Amino acid sequence: MKILITGGAGFIGSNLIRHLLNSTDHEVLNIDMLCFPGSIYTIADLSEFETYTFLQQDISDIRLMSDTIMEFLPDAVIHLAAESHVDRSIDSPGAFINSNIVGTFSLLEAFRQYTKTCSDTKKTELRFIHVSTDEVFGSLEENELAFTEIHPYSPNSPYSASKAASDHLVRAWHATYQLPVIVTNCSNNYGPYQFPEKLIPVVINKALAGETIPVYGKGENIRDWLHVNDHVRALNLILEKGIPGESYNIGGDNEVSNIELVNSICDILNEAKPTNFSYHKLIQFVQDRPGHDLRYAIDSKKIQSALGWRAEQNFSEGLANTVNWYMDNQTWCAQVSKDSYSGQRLGVTN
Repeated sequence: MKILITGGAGFIGSNLIRHLLNSTDHEVLNIDMLCFPGSIYTIADLSEFETYTFLQQDISDIRLMSDTIMEFLPDAVIHLAAESHVDRSIDSPGAFINSNIVGTFSLLEAFRQYTKTCSDTKKTELRFIHVSTDEVFGSLEENELAFTEIHPYSPNSPYSASKAASDHLVRAWHATYQLPVIVTNCSNNYGPYQFPEKLIPVVINKALAGETIPVYGKGENIRDWLHVNDHVRALNLILEKGIPGESYNIGGDNEVSNIELVNSICDILNEAKPTNFSYHKLIQFVQDRPGHDLRYAIDSKKIQSALGWRAEQNFSEGLANTVNWYMDNQTWCAQVSKDSYSGQRLGVTN
């Protein structure tokens, strides 16, 4: 297959491309604008593959997207390009509207025009996979059941609202134009190559630098953690077997409070890189994020029963491997952060 991937210089996108290049014969075209959070350093190792091509392009440029799609003639588009950090969306929501909403519209329209040129046989084989988040569903109370695919949307941040809007666009383009689209909603990912401003790398890097580890509020907010390798396996399976018009929730079944997560990382670091103090002493509770959702949890029964996917990564082992990866890749952290992030607190504007 010929697969066009947007946002392939980011966290999930780069891991997906590595998975596809290492385990399939697919040809991959990676489109990324290389502004935050994508980085050329994240995809430097991919150039060795003959079946891989990178183009630095802006997905919100509909004419450019149309030209690129018509030249590449993809069998599938996997759309991951997005501004994705809640704190940053609080400070600068406009970038999220442009990338997540306008960018998705641009791709849908370019893809729609492309389908008009395809044979009836190829039309039945085309796929447009839109990768989204559990945050579009809003916040769960402590004892509420996990999000299913039919859970009502109730976004509470500029980021989640922009992703909810993009989900609705994708669904509408299927209903109105019969585009062969599939929507996925995943829980919080962790693993290698995640941009250093996200929670897990923030904790690791702050601890290694001997700096205060900020924990929002009382650290009681709960997230369901999914290893990125399990996520990209799910996306590959959806590419192969997913049904157009359907949506699939992808979760790790690992609900952990933020303070539990931070303490676990400190435990790992205390053993892996001991100092004359405990890393736990660096933890400091700070003012909470505006509109901070209490709890996310994904119900993955549909993808499990329909497609046979299961999360395989043990959370304790996966977290330890992730901590070790960041310890071994401090140069990468410095490279991708140098122009856009210096470890400062974001998202305090309201």
